[in-house]
This record gives sequence, structure tokens and C-alpha cells, in this order.
Amino acid sequence: MQSNPILVIGATGKTGSRVVARLEAMNLPVRHGTRHAAIPFDWDAPDTWAPVLEGVDKAYVTYFPDLAFPGAVEKVAAFCETARASGLKHIVLLSGRGEHHARQGEEAVRRSGIDFTLVRSSWFAQNFSEGYLRDPILAGVLPMPGGMVREPIIDIDDIADVVVAALTEEGHAGELYEVTGPRLMSFADMAETMTQATGRSIRHVPISFEDFHANVAQSGGDFVADVFTGIARETLDGRNAEVCDGVTRALGRPPRDFADYAAAAATSGAWATAA
Repeated sequence: MQSNPILVIGATGKTGSRVVARLEAMNLPVRHGTRHAAIPFDWDAPDTWAPVLEGVDKAYVTYFPDLAFPGAVEKVAAFCETARASGLKHIVLLSGRGEHHARQGEEAVRRSGIDFTLVRSSWFAQNFSEGYLRDPILAGVLPMPGGMVREPIIDIDDIADVVVAALTEEGHAGELYEVTGPRLMSFADMAETMTQATGRSIRHVPISFEDFHANVAQSGGDFVADVFTGIARETLDGRNAEVCDGVTRALGRPPRDFADYAAAAATSGAWATAA
């Protein structure tokens, strides 16, 4: 039985909150790695790192909002040094497919001297129901650059299941799980699938990267928009148009289909509008 707490950095994020819920449902001790936790953690305050790692031998690490942010790779590398000195035995890192800086973050973990599992993820389905794209979906549009590029979009619940398996089971150390959904879909395909799930018309509106930047800046500011637009320019060029077997290798089952995600999100009221 796990006696030491499992650290979840980003415990209130899209994947972190799901990982926490699963671990706690297993009656495992969890330490929340957030700025407002009992033992606070802040990527911008290195003096918080050692206290939150004390007594911890396993950790799930995400960098908010993305490993592409300036300074993120350096902070992950420095955190790994602190983690190794603190006695951490296994680190599970969330990474992104096709991102140059994400690969650098992975390498920092590989070189850390700590057992690791790398979870390299495709685009999140929940960006449509929990992220900044929810409001456009409610308005009946999916405004995205990249034309008809196809993406093997993944349900975050699959990511959480892979992470929990890596944290609680033997056999995942040293593995790179490139996790995707089961099929390639264009943004137009996704819009049509959400139309079917909601019963409301949702159409894909192809936009420029400049317009994408402006849309993100409205909700996240120019700095966030700069980084996410850079990621979009880098990855929405077809490089990720490949289905990978990370979910199946980690869990022994296929990943969930986007249609199942959309149906569940619609049923849960994620896209409900005020009467």
C-alpha cells in the first residue's frame, strides 16, 4: 500500500484534477502541488519546491500553461535536480506532441537520474468544453487555423488513466507513451460530431493564425496568445496526423472516441445555455 503521498503538480488543472480524483478514489495519499495548497508549490518560487517534495517518492508533473512558455524547460530541469536531491523515485511528465520545447522538457527529465514515464499528448478534446473554445462552441462556431489538417484528438480521461497507471503500477518506468485518440479528425469533422451530440449547428470556421492570436488574447492576454499561437503554427502543419498506440500500450484498451466524449459532454451539460 502506498504510504507516502503522491505529488500532483497542477492538481487543479484539466489533467491534474482528474488524476487527483482517481488517486483519492483508490484511497491513496495525494499532495496537491498548487500555490494555495497546505504546502504551497509555485513554479516561479524555487524555494517552494523542496518542501512540497519532502516525503514524496512519486510525482505527476505538468507545467502550466505549457512547456513552450519561456523559461519552462529550465525550470523543469531545475525542479528535477531538487526532486532527485529530495529522494523522488519516479516522475511522470505530461508533454505535447510535435512541440520543440516539449521535447526539451522530456530530455531534462530523461537526464535527471530519476525513473520516469513520459506522456506525450495530442490535442485535448476537453478544450471544447472546459477551455477557451467553449464559448465559441456555445455560439455555434469552431474557429481554428490549420485548414483541413487532421488531428487524433484525445479525451483527457484517457490521459488521466495512463498517468494513474504509471504512478501506481509496475512496468511503466522508462516508457514514452504517445497518447492519441483512435482516429484522425479535421476540425470540420469535430464540429460535425459536436453538432450531432448537441443537436445544435456547430460549424468549423477556418481562421488565420493572426485571428487565432487575437481570439486567445481576449481571454488570456497577449503573452499567453503569443505562446499558444506559436504552438499552433508549429503543430497544425500535419506533423501530428498519425494515430499512436500509447493508450493501448499503457492500459491494454483502446482510447475513447471523440464521439463518445462529445456525447458525454453534452449529456453532462457542458454546452448547456441559459434559457
